[in-house]
Amino acid sequence: MRNRRIGDIRTSAIGLGAMPLSIEGRPDEARAIATIHAALDAGVTLIDTADSYQWHADEVGHNEELIARALAAYGPGAASVLVATKGGRGRPGDGSWTVTGTPDHLKRACEGSLRRLGVESLGLYQLHKPDPAVPWAESVGALRDLLDAGKIRMAGLSNVTTEQIRQARLILGDRLVSVQNRYSPAVRDSAPELRLCEELGIAFLPWSPLGGVSRSALDGPSRLASPATAFHAVAAERAVSPQRVALAWLLARSPVVVPIPGASRPETIRDSAAAAELLLTPDELARLSGDHVPASR
Repeated sequence: MRNRRIGDIRTSAIGLGAMPLSIEGRPDEARAIATIHAALDAGVTLIDTADSYQWHADEVGHNEELIARALAAYGPGAASVLVATKGGRGRPGDGSWTVTGTPDHLKRACEGSLRRLGVESLGLYQLHKPDPAVPWAESVGALRDLLDAGKIRMAGLSNVTTEQIRQARLILGDRLVSVQNRYSPAVRDSAPELRLCEELGIAFLPWSPLGGVSRSALDGPSRLASPATAFHAVAAERAVSPQRVALAWLLARSPVVVPIPGASRPETIRDSAAAAELLLTPDELARLSGDHVPASR
């Protein structure tokens, strides 16, 4: 698989978003571990998780513990995997999400993640979402303290604006290595954040990167219909899945993009990983990006 850079680490160009393995509708543990192992077999060396990826209120860290067991069972080949986890959100068990960005909470959350993943330092620790009740500099300052203490090796942000990225950069410097925002064929409003990440040399990890390419999107609202149609058309021409085309399109958007598609089955992540080898033509990219001009008749 092709590689991309997150900080000073080379990772696979496609990562695994592990959230579907722990939330509502999750697979049983055998299939979940088989999915993680299939990702590693396909060359994936980045797994994204969070302490809040759980279904029920009493299972904080379910996803992190699952990943730790899967990596331990895989053996020595798992040593090169970068596990990127997050802190600052919670799930009370009713399907909702909470946000807590106080320094004390983030530091306690980091300790819990260290314990569950069985490591002395987290490779990449990301602030899951800004807390409107806490000054941004205080939340980011907690990441700085964790970096200084050696609890984390690199810091990242999620669900942030360009201004928040710039402020965090002033506090963290080059130790801020990634931004994780929603970005997909259907949702492209984080384009300014992507451009800023490219300018600063920061990795951009699109979450929910496959939005707008499902079969149901073809019959959905008009804002989804156009991208869905284009991605399905190119997929049919290439004899691959529209999901694979979507990920290849994301990779072509910028060299700093590292998509993290979710998966709950081995075959799904194998198909996603194959997107790293799918090179789209300039004409195909123009069609998918919505700026293709049809030839006159």
